[in-house]
This record gives sequence, C-alpha cells and structure tokens, in this order.
Amino acid sequence: MSQRPVRDRRSSGATPSGLLRTTLRAARAGLFRTLATDDDRAAYWVRHVRIGVLVTEISAFAVACYVLLTDAPKHHDPLLVVLAVLVMVVTPTILLLPLRAIMYDWRGPALFYAWSVVTAAVIIVVTRLDGGSSSPMDALLFLTLAYTAVAYSPQGVVAMGSVMTVMYLVFLELPTITSTGGFFLTVMGVFTLICAMASANSWAAYDRQVLLIRTQEMLASTDPLTGIPNRRLFLDRVARTVDAAWGHQAVVLLVDLDGFKAVNDAEGHAAGDALLTAVGAALGGAVRETDTVARLGGDEFGVLADLTSGMPAALLAERLREAVAIAGARYGVTASVGLAEIEPGDDVEDLMHRADVAMYSAKTSGGDRARSLDA
Repeated sequence: MSQRPVRDRRSSGATPSGLLRTTLRAARAGLFRTLATDDDRAAYWVRHVRIGVLVTEISAFAVACYVLLTDAPKHHDPLLVVLAVLVMVVTPTILLLPLRAIMYDWRGPALFYAWSVVTAAVIIVVTRLDGGSSSPMDALLFLTLAYTAVAYSPQGVVAMGSVMTVMYLVFLELPTITSTGGFFLTVMGVFTLICAMASANSWAAYDRQVLLIRTQEMLASTDPLTGIPNRRLFLDRVARTVDAAWGHQAVVLLVDLDGFKAVNDAEGHAAGDALLTAVGAALGGAVRETDTVARLGGDEFGVLADLTSGMPAALLAERLREAVAIAGARYGVTASVGLAEIEPGDDVEDLMHRADVAMYSAKTSGGDRARSLDA
C-alpha cells in the first residue's frame, strides 16, 4: 500500500514564523515602496511636497484666523496661535532637504510618514486645546489623510489612517467615548478605506502606464525577427560607449553574411529567417552578456564589445566569424567581419564608416574573414 508523501511545512514556509516573516516583508515592501525611478517621477514628488507645504501653510493660517476671529472666549487660547505660527515657520524648511535625491530610496516614503505623524500630532494637540472632540479642528485630520491618498501606497494610507484614529481615540476620547467621538471615529475609518481605494487605483494606473511605456520602448529597440537589439538601440549604445571611451577599450564589429541570398532563393524566406535567428543567437553566445549584439538590417549584424587583455579585437572578430560559420554550415553561409576600435573623441558616424569599409574589404577579398582598417 503506497503512502502519500508528507509535506515539510518548514520548507513550504507554512510555519507561523515563516508566515510572519512573509507578512512583514510584504508590509515593508508596501510601506516603503520606491517612489521614483527616473527624473520625471522624482520631479513629480518634489512638486507634491511643495503642494503639501502650501496646504499646511494655508491650514495653519486658517487655525490662527479661527482663534483670533471666533466669538467664543474659550477658543481664544494664545497657545493655539503660537502653534499655528510655529507650523508656518517650520514647515517650509522641508524644502531645504535634498528632495529629488531622497525620492529614489526609502527616505522618500519615510519623509511623508514622518510628516504625516507630526502633522496629526499637532492637530490632536490643537483640537484638545480647543475643547476636545467638540472642536472643529479635528476636521484637519481628514485633510491630512486625503493628502496621503495621492502620495502613499494603499498600505501606507491604512497605516496613517490607523495612527490618526488611535491618536484621536487615546488623547481625545478615552476613558469614555462620546457619541460625537464615536461618530468621528467611524467616519475616519470609512474615509481611510476610501482613501486606500483611491491610492490603490492611482498606483495601479501608474504601474500600467510604466509597463506600457517599457513595452513600447522594448518594441522600438528590438528586432522583431531575432529578438535582439535593433539598429536604433545599437547606435545609441555605441554613442554612449564613445562618450565614455576614456579609460577602457571597446570595439565595433560589423558582421555581414556571405551567401545569404542563395538561402532565400533556394530554401525560401522561412529558412532565411530561421538562419538569421540562429546567427543572432550564435553571435550572442560568442560574446559576454555585457556586450551588445544587434541586427542592423537585412543580413547585417553589429557587435559592440569591451576589449580585455585576454580578448583583443582580432581574436574576438575571429570568434564571431567561426560562430557564424558553424550556424550557417548547413547552407554554406559564412561571414565577413569588419572591426573598428573605439578611440577617445571618436565620431559615431566615422566609427561606423571605418567598420563598414573594413567589412566591405573582407567581403571583396572573398568573404569568410575579418578585416580592420585600424591595423
């Protein structure tokens, strides 16, 4: 009689400690989600901080006006004016921080969380000084929570809403809860859920937009047949390598197939397409992962590679030629390889021209060989 295998709960992560660690990791990832991965997104968050500063200044000014202009003497606590003025003076100092830089790591979310907690604490103090739950000052908590909905992740919104609710309960309601306080706490809980939903929708829309942009960028820079970079991406990487040419050696190699047209004529375009794909894979296998292999068009490929003492340009060109010879052995297809080493101050167009002339020289000399004008 066969026995069922017993699953090891420890290996599956189903233990209480494993579930706790998983939950904590997920919560941490949600709470401290990276806000910006590019300059445009970082600039967006910097604008968001500036808007938050402006909203805080207006709110503090409104508190000061409320205290000074209200008719009820019990609301004329001078400490309220002092707190309002202090907020108006201190809040703009946030703009002195390196805001753009901190939006790229955990410091961005931490800034918003700290700001919200301090703001909520000030509102609780102001509300308590103004009469507790009967004061209209507690409405500022809703304003703060609404601000979080367009800044924080859903987890962050729930966390901040919970902090505000607990602070209100502990410092304004306990030990007894009034009907007004109970109503406020209920509305605060519902408003937190609404803000979390708005945050979730906002971040989901942003994620879809980023995915769409990256997909479009990939399609615009990838050869649809072989799946390797196309001419556009290749030239862009060549230009960046030329700009950074000081301090390391690199080479551009152009690989043109010999006898490829005969494959299309004799075997059909499907066979030709399969051969081009195989050649792209063979060239990729002949270089390092950090190098670039691209299809420039037709049966011409480009390779951008860093040079090392163990792999000089001539040896690399020979490896590429041999890789194509193996991939095209069935059809007798070989490669003419032209190479041009990148020099500091090179012009991209001139560099590509040197490699092209070298490749043409190899082809007119009979093909299945590599040439370099630099030699």
